[in-house]
Amino acid sequence: HETRTHHPSTTHHPPHLIMTSSLTNVVTLTRHILEHDKHTEQERRNLTILFSQIQLACKVTSNAVRRAGIEKNFGYAGYTNVQGEEVKKLDMVANSAFCTALSKSKQVCVMASEEEDEAIVVEGDDQGQYIVCFDPLDGSSNIDANVSIGSIFAVFKLEPGKTPSQADCLRRGSDMVAAGYALYGSSTMLVVSTGHGVQGFTLDNSLGEFVLTHANITIPKRGKIYSINEGNSHKWDAAVTSYVDLVKGKTGRKAYSLRYIGSMVADVHRTLLYGGIFMYPADSSAKNGKLRYLPLFRSSHVLFSFLLSLLLLSTLLFSSLLFYFLLFSSLLFSS
Repeated sequence: HETRTHHPSTTHHPPHLIMTSSLTNVVTLTRHILEHDKHTEQERRNLTILFSQIQLACKVTSNAVRRAGIEKNFGYAGYTNVQGEEVKKLDMVANSAFCTALSKSKQVCVMASEEEDEAIVVEGDDQGQYIVCFDPLDGSSNIDANVSIGSIFAVFKLEPGKTPSQADCLRRGSDMVAAGYALYGSSTMLVVSTGHGVQGFTLDNSLGEFVLTHANITIPKRGKIYSINEGNSHKWDAAVTSYVDLVKGKTGRKAYSLRYIGSMVADVHRTLLYGGIFMYPADSSAKNGKLRYLPLFRSSHVLFSFLLSLLLLSTLLFSSLLFYFLLFSSLLFSS
């Protein structure tokens, strides 16, 4: 009789088993938070519940964006927000989705939305311990043109023993416990950080879950793209003009390519993946820029600091060159 020796090291799994594993062993956003060993068990539970509601709001918004043309939800709603900007119909839908989902999570005590005149304090049994600041739909001017738009949010935790109030929204960036944005484009993505790296999750419509597709995102050290509204070039100061000339190759260095979408989430998402620079500088017609609030986040992880600094923008437009922010970040974060 022939004796056959089994060698485990040379055993190959059948192709169908490998395929089955890739389809069933997916890392969802919920699983990612639950398995995160940097948080306590209670923190993981609370963040899981909170992010399940944020995911719900993003799914509702994504669906509304995709059906906007069919359901005639393009165009203006007929009034302006607290920033004096015309409100689109989809702004209202997204704002309602986020406010409803967050207020019913039992994890939130205060919400601040760009579409609301004042912060909303959650009362009664639904009151939780987190403060969430958000723009429910960034890039409204691009909605009718079917250009990528997104949602943006930042999460703080209520200080122990404190009664929730609107003042809790005015916190330092270093107080954030989580932040992220959703991108509604060729696919729907959630890019999230809870303080330990940046992760990207793509909505799998067949599962109804956000699945990890971009693990540990880090911005390339050098990119090839610059992103700015060149239509305002005649209003720029000398420093901005000089820097843009530099990246355009006018001084002899290799030129960057210009890419400008006009939706901050889309422009920043491309910059995070491909590198380069996105900027919305102050100019002669807006000498203080259009930024209402830019927090600084203390972190040894430069990308995390950069990302979170962008995420808590009430209007999501820059008032100074992002280049200068990155150049002096080490000084600012140490102060």
